[in-house]
Amino acid sequence: MRPDREISWTPPADAGEQPRQVRRILRLFRPYRGRLAVVGLLVGASSLVSVATPFLLRETLDVAIPQGRTGLLGLLALGMILSAVLAGVFGVLQTLISTTVGQRVMHDLRTAVYGRLQRMSLAFYTRTRTGEVQSRIANDIGGMQATVTSTATSLVSNVTGVVATIVAMVALDWRLTVVSLLLLPVFVWISRRVGNERKKITTQRQKQMAAMAATVTESLSVSGILLGRTMGRSDSLTSSFAAESERLVDLEVRSNMAGRWRMAVITIVMAAMPAVIYWTAGLALRYGGPEVSLGTIVAFVSLQQGLFRPAVSLLATGVQIQTSLALFQRIFEYLDLPVDITEPERAVRLDQVKGEVRFEGVDFRYDGKGGPVLDGVDVTVPAGGSLAVVGPTGAGKSTLGALVPRLYDVTGGRVTLDGVDVRDLDFDTLARAVGVVSQETYLFHASVADNLRFAKPDATDTELRAAAEAAQIHDHIAALPDGYDTIVGERGHRFSGGEKQRLAIARTILRDPPVLILDEATSALDTRTEAAVQKAIDALSADRTTITIAHRLSTIRSADQIVVLDSGRVAERGTHDELLEQDGRYAALVRRDAQLQPTN
Repeated sequence: MRPDREISWTPPADAGEQPRQVRRILRLFRPYRGRLAVVGLLVGASSLVSVATPFLLRETLDVAIPQGRTGLLGLLALGMILSAVLAGVFGVLQTLISTTVGQRVMHDLRTAVYGRLQRMSLAFYTRTRTGEVQSRIANDIGGMQATVTSTATSLVSNVTGVVATIVAMVALDWRLTVVSLLLLPVFVWISRRVGNERKKITTQRQKQMAAMAATVTESLSVSGILLGRTMGRSDSLTSSFAAESERLVDLEVRSNMAGRWRMAVITIVMAAMPAVIYWTAGLALRYGGPEVSLGTIVAFVSLQQGLFRPAVSLLATGVQIQTSLALFQRIFEYLDLPVDITEPERAVRLDQVKGEVRFEGVDFRYDGKGGPVLDGVDVTVPAGGSLAVVGPTGAGKSTLGALVPRLYDVTGGRVTLDGVDVRDLDFDTLARAVGVVSQETYLFHASVADNLRFAKPDATDTELRAAAEAAQIHDHIAALPDGYDTIVGERGHRFSGGEKQRLAIARTILRDPPVLILDEATSALDTRTEAAVQKAIDALSADRTTITIAHRLSTIRSADQIVVLDSGRVAERGTHDELLEQDGRYAALVRRDAQLQPTN
């Protein structure tokens, strides 16, 4: 068994990688550019309305009140109220549209990642922890929610607000504007430093969250709990989880505190700017500088305060974007995973499958590396015929069976179904043609009926019952309080091993495939349960091509052809009687099997 290998990410060394990644993020929003254009119009209108208020305030202080023009005063007050109402309405509409767009982008990302993972070969899942996969979908995409739902709109809104406010400030007094903006480049530099720092910490934090998710998935499953309790490792597992959680606490604190003091300095300086403006205007007036009216100063400070909010928000948004790049990188890493098993552009579709299976000079190596698992295997199974594959552990038996439904692809030679290379068939044909019943039966945490209908969603109750009867499991299901509506529990743990196997067989009977792969389907069962399951298998195997991979040789004596694999090569082949006459490897296996059989 090969060790698990988690996918890891290291920051790209290419300086051009980040702009390319930003362009890729922007492409996610392309399908919604119409809605985003509406958001842009709302943002622009909201910014114009907001900067109008200080000008109304200046007229109020410099003209309407000093001159006692009550009519003008009323119009100016009404204008300020109307500006506030319009800004509020535009803000609500802007939030509604931008949040909708953001959630659609989140949906597209989740679906794209899940779809890509569905297309990955079995080899990917043998080297990747389940918790790592779940963390990418839940934690990484979930962590981007604020970015995709509000950051883009916030960026446009704040940029528009800052530009409009600066233009209005220049219109009021360019000299005061220069004083107000002297420190802005320094603030931008500080925010970029903070963003880079948080990005690095976020990458570490997401890896830690993935590790913790993997620990939870493995140790809190039914199998994990059973193993922990029976091995007396519950306390040890709790301590291990606590250590993982402690590391996450440290990273969360570091992430939240990164650059806080520097950003606090920016906030303090910008909050103190009104005092600087008052001081500057007072000095100019005292030493004979250009005179600035009281209304202009108050309006200018009002604009400056209006500049303060979007400017700080813009700097914070820059930090958030830098942080989110780490999350996007982890998602793009999964979206860029090469798909080993693909459907050809002009896939062959077989409406009727007879079921002839051929292995022609088949070679196979995991990941295309290492020693050969299969080496030059040539075997033909006629339509409706039966093949049994036996051999010692590690001989390549299960791998041979996995090549027919394309759980793996050959690295040499080919596997054909009715004369067509399985790599040339469309996925639907292959799924309809080949059924697999393995030793490790997987049942969903759902009802018996739902688990059976996974093979045939439109199956009627009559078909469910017929399949269950053929699999020798109907009487047991009918005796349950809820019958076919009984919830099977996590991974089917409410049922025994033999019962789960018969449910899996019933599910395959509903699928009705012309080719059947039985991979150690009874090896984990006791003799009595095996006999019951074997009856179900015999019913399932009738009139279809069957490839049986077995350790217990008593179940395959009637096979049309038996192949003995040894180190990936065909060592012997023939019928049961022919191989016994040869007195070779198969005969030795039969004698060993007989010695292991329990005696009554």
